[in-house]
Amino acid sequence: MKRTCFGIVPVAMVCGLLASFLAARAQVETLVPVPVPGAKPLTAQHIKVHSAALEGNLEGDPADRDVIVFLPATYQQQPTRHYPVLYALHGYFIGAEQWTHEIHVPQTIEGAFAQGSREMIVVLPDSKTVYNGSMYSSSATTGDYERFISHDLVQYIDAHYRTLPDRQSRGLVGHSMGGYGAARIGMKHADVFGALYLMSPCCLSPMTAGGPGPADQATERAIAGEKKAEAATSPAQLAAQSPGFAAAQYATAAAWSPNPKKPPLYFDLLTKDGVVQSNIAAKYAANAPLAFVDQYIDALKQYSAIALDVGDQDGLREDTGKLHQVLDNYGVQNSFTIYPGTHTSAIAQRFQNYVVPFFSQHLCFATHCTTASAGDIK
Repeated sequence: MKRTCFGIVPVAMVCGLLASFLAARAQVETLVPVPVPGAKPLTAQHIKVHSAALEGNLEGDPADRDVIVFLPATYQQQPTRHYPVLYALHGYFIGAEQWTHEIHVPQTIEGAFAQGSREMIVVLPDSKTVYNGSMYSSSATTGDYERFISHDLVQYIDAHYRTLPDRQSRGLVGHSMGGYGAARIGMKHADVFGALYLMSPCCLSPMTAGGPGPADQATERAIAGEKKAEAATSPAQLAAQSPGFAAAQYATAAAWSPNPKKPPLYFDLLTKDGVVQSNIAAKYAANAPLAFVDQYIDALKQYSAIALDVGDQDGLREDTGKLHQVLDNYGVQNSFTIYPGTHTSAIAQRFQNYVVPFFSQHLCFATHCTTASAGDIK
């Protein structure tokens, strides 16, 4: 229940999911920690992981996903040693490769190890879709990214690397959309992961229509988005006409309101003629962690540790604080840090100096952990 806060600033009110994404786009350049003297270089492996959970998705995104695996310096030197694994989820609009630049890995992982964190394998899966983001959700349209992360990817890494195949030796962290993914997957799959870290998680509350900007223009923006979708002949065409964060409304619709009987896009938008459709709004709300967290309290209590952090100038600060408060209300042990910064300005520093040390402290590094384990992923 630890809470830390550095300074108090007014919190900007953010209108819906798209505002979170657009706010992230305008942030200052990420601050990079100074390289730590004597840090030993990691080995980076770029691999492909096939996911049965993503096969046949109606969007046509590939089921073979790019994954970047960072191996500690001792991995080759100590061929009988097995390691915990940290799975790190990227945000909207970027993939695994750009995620490496945002958190400046392997430098920040190397720095954390050089400063005393215990060595672990770090895995960065790519979950970018035709609309720039999967929301780490389960959908016939996008595919089941929730299962890709929690089952297919974990199973592959355990089968191909010297891991400790135990939930207590697996950590899950994510930033922004990845923070949402870590919250969603973490709540539903406490049998797979043992420690959880949410960095500026987006999309915790049910979103509203229209996205950011003046409220009196929300209907106009929603109708414009509908017309563009109605005119599209394929997901690829709609994505090409909606560059960058403009595709976020389609990413959320594909993830949270799929419709396999509605080609060629196979989703229902939140609005019709600019008016929110209550049945679709209910589907969106069902995918909001602040709406379903109460159902997973027992699962969250199984984690050895849970951490949340957010910048004091981040529009996601308020909802992150709400999730922390819910956990506190139920007696779920967690730490909550508000640090000086925007949505992305400090994430590389946080990754080196807080995220990796957190998992170094709370993951199990022993061949046999002391408490009950889910064992191998079935």
